[in-house]
Amino acid sequence: MLTLTTDLFLTDCFLIKGTVENKYTRLSRMLDGHRQSFLKLRDATLIDLASRERIQTPLLQMNLDEILVAHEFLDEAGDGTAAALAREQEADLQRVRLFYTGNLNVELAGKIRPRAYEIDDKATRRFFVMREPQLRGFQHGDDKELKQMLELPYVILNKSRLSYVYDFNG
Repeated sequence: MLTLTTDLFLTDCFLIKGTVENKYTRLSRMLDGHRQSFLKLRDATLIDLASRERIQTPLLQMNLDEILVAHEFLDEAGDGTAAALAREQEADLQRVRLFYTGNLNVELAGKIRPRAYEIDDKATRRFFVMREPQLRGFQHGDDKELKQMLELPYVILNKSRLSYVYDFNG
């Protein structure tokens, strides 16, 4: 049986693929506004980053605090409004390098809204979007599913898990 997954999450220990239950808006907005500690994923596959072992489960409750990076598989080209908005916002984006440290040391370089990583950012609370991400420190071991983390057009980042920020703009 082929199961379509729409959502991707990177934690310290796992790459998790599944479909967020009862998703009512884009994943970035849902994560940022989610009022509960756990997020329900249907038809989830957990890929252990160390052993590459795969665990499949029909239902997974995932703690939002565990999320480092998230992504929603969308056809952005078919969403005219989102495409136009992205073009308008592109001029306002600034380059940064962000670091997560812990069990998984990861560096992300890309473009974000100015100071989106700050707690006093008015547009977001817990999560924000990075365009054109470049991921370093992530060992994919030529695993096809893990390798796709290197080819994403954007990622959603958990600002509470950030360790260091190198903002090229001061």
